[in-house]
Amino acid sequence: MTATLPTTRDDAVRLDEASPLRHTRDRFRIPEGVIYLDGNSLGVLPAGVPARMADVVEREWGEGLIRSWNALPDGGGRWIELVGRVAARIAPLVGAAPADLHVGDSTSVSLFKTFVAAARLRPERRVLVVEPSTFPTDGYIAAGVADLLGLELRWCDPADPVAAVDAGVALLSLTHVDFRTGAMYDMAAVTAAAQAKGALVQWDLCHSAGAVPVDLTAAGADFAVGCTYKYLNGGPGAPAFTWVAPRHQEAARQPITGWMGHASPFAMARDYDRAAGMTGWASGTHQVLALSALDTALEAFDGVSTADLRAASLSLTDLFVRLLGERLPDLEIVTPLDHARRGSQVSFRHEHAYGIVQALIARGVIGDFRDDGDAPGIARFGFTPLYLGHADVYDAVEHLVSVLAAGEHLDPAYAERNAVT
Repeated sequence: MTATLPTTRDDAVRLDEASPLRHTRDRFRIPEGVIYLDGNSLGVLPAGVPARMADVVEREWGEGLIRSWNALPDGGGRWIELVGRVAARIAPLVGAAPADLHVGDSTSVSLFKTFVAAARLRPERRVLVVEPSTFPTDGYIAAGVADLLGLELRWCDPADPVAAVDAGVALLSLTHVDFRTGAMYDMAAVTAAAQAKGALVQWDLCHSAGAVPVDLTAAGADFAVGCTYKYLNGGPGAPAFTWVAPRHQEAARQPITGWMGHASPFAMARDYDRAAGMTGWASGTHQVLALSALDTALEAFDGVSTADLRAASLSLTDLFVRLLGERLPDLEIVTPLDHARRGSQVSFRHEHAYGIVQALIARGVIGDFRDDGDAPGIARFGFTPLYLGHADVYDAVEHLVSVLAAGEHLDPAYAERNAVT
């Protein structure tokens, strides 16, 4: 645990005031009276996004109309460049070159593309390996691709995923940070071990990009997909990003060969001629409104180092874990205590986890709940250092202690779950 953790709330305030990230909270709109611990599900609204969206709708679309694809009314760019501009903002957060990223589609569609492309790169191998604890969409897409291409889907042991890799495995696909527990894989070690057996390796970065250090290039990964509406704060349904290692880009063939991935889309040719590099991973028309919001949202990372982000994340989660241990020692924390194995969230298992989360939300402390199969559910709390501080952690734990002491989580109103938990 970090030796400099605050021992009182006043200490926490002083630590926040000295933080290199002390100014980034002002880059977001956080509702008064809310402690937001759900950035691992949906990020907070960045302060500049409302004005950017109004400008895109009223001026770029309203005045520029279709002309804005080639030149905005003020001459400050053009819509056709949005994908590249956003990719350049995401690239340093995941250890990639901007040219090696495509931004567009949903996470599920992006995963479909990479699963198919990976299988095509290893046609002699007929197995896809996925962890059973992965985010459900990864498993669903893998199963769909296996059915479509006549492959075998194999579930691995999350504790030792490489053990499931043999000479028949085309791709090992893993979630870098577990969405329930916050447990994090050693990306470089797992990648190297699976590749030594001849498999390709793909990483789902949805619960890590923007919160923990990621270096796809240094790790030698083959494929990666990530969403942008969690720690990257792109807004609900914001487009996903796809990364393909440069060594695979010429040979890798994605299956949704739409017109924007054509080498000359406006030639309107009958036959498909794939564009070079990651441009060939585009399918439909760029999502201008969503990409514009994301472009501005990512400005929140301007001048922020990934080292400072990680240090703050570990300090916040360390403090949360320590306070839970001191104030609520009977809680079953399922998040690894080891820094090298922890993402930017802390989760605990409890038979009334859903009620606890709902009672906290009623108090303005927003986390969320995830089902855990036959086991008691999991209450999980994400820590986004750009807009959270140590004082928030102290206050959140105080609310949690009060909820459990008063039995607020047992309110009959929480017996029935909302459609979105």
